[in-house]
Amino acid sequence: MPVPERGACVFRSPAVDHLLRSLLLPMLLLLLLPAGRAAVVGDFNQVQHCKDFLYMGTPPRGYLSSDSFTKICQHYEDQPRYVTLYDTRRHIPIYSAYTFKKSDGEKTVDLPWMFEPQLVSDKGSSNMTPFGQSSSAYTPPDLEDSQATLEDYAEAIRYERGQLNPVGHQADPSDKASTYTLTNVVPQTRELAGSWAQHQWLIRKRLNNFCGGRAFVVTGVTDSGSTVRRGNVDRVAVPDYVWSAYCCANFDRNAPYSERYKFPAFAAYGPNDQANSQVLEVPLKSLEKFLAGRMAVNHNFQLFHNDCMSGG
Repeated sequence: MPVPERGACVFRSPAVDHLLRSLLLPMLLLLLLPAGRAAVVGDFNQVQHCKDFLYMGTPPRGYLSSDSFTKICQHYEDQPRYVTLYDTRRHIPIYSAYTFKKSDGEKTVDLPWMFEPQLVSDKGSSNMTPFGQSSSAYTPPDLEDSQATLEDYAEAIRYERGQLNPVGHQADPSDKASTYTLTNVVPQTRELAGSWAQHQWLIRKRLNNFCGGRAFVVTGVTDSGSTVRRGNVDRVAVPDYVWSAYCCANFDRNAPYSERYKFPAFAAYGPNDQANSQVLEVPLKSLEKFLAGRMAVNHNFQLFHNDCMSGG
């Protein structure tokens, strides 16, 4: 094909122009984003360090889209800490995905609860921010329309604030602090909160002892259940089940069989119920099948890329 001479006109079809615009415009927009403006994103893969919390850089797939679902790259002290798919209509996280850090499981106390300013306004800070003086800059309707508030949980006397990314699975003080945002919290019955804490301790011990590489964890909820009400208004959805799954491709092949068969991936779920709060450990595929019957997902639903079988 001859090369056009300098100054010659090159004609492109409208279809080619449309294709070029669709490919180049998102890239230019990303380059124009101010540094740090990465809390609320269109896709976790848009921000390099946010996809690091996902196995193979791939988020859970198969969730049916919803206008109320918002992807949050959770920032604290200008650093990404984990990612959350948040429901701004029902004011709960659908899941949080994080990397497990080996630790003694010690909890941090006396930390302030925080909110996500960019759910209120796209001009808000990209860092999660403590309630109180910082939240007074936002009008109550805007703040309450976008997410749960401390007043919601003050009214929810039957429930605990259950962290999906638990403080006991982090080691660095700042990573621990970042788990104290209400965008990482769901209402848990006191009964499940006790059982779930024991399960988190069990997983921490297992991954501490037998995971030799990075462990990726996704913890979420089923998206149906009752609602915490305040002032005769539905405020925060109460999930029917809380579930979790981990992926550690690099594990100790000499571990006892009782632990080895739970690698590279395993899962668990528990009913968010006062009468029955037993947490059941199950294979990853069993959890996905269980969730597929209770959530708005399609036939491609998968928590980890290639079921955590691709190495890394």
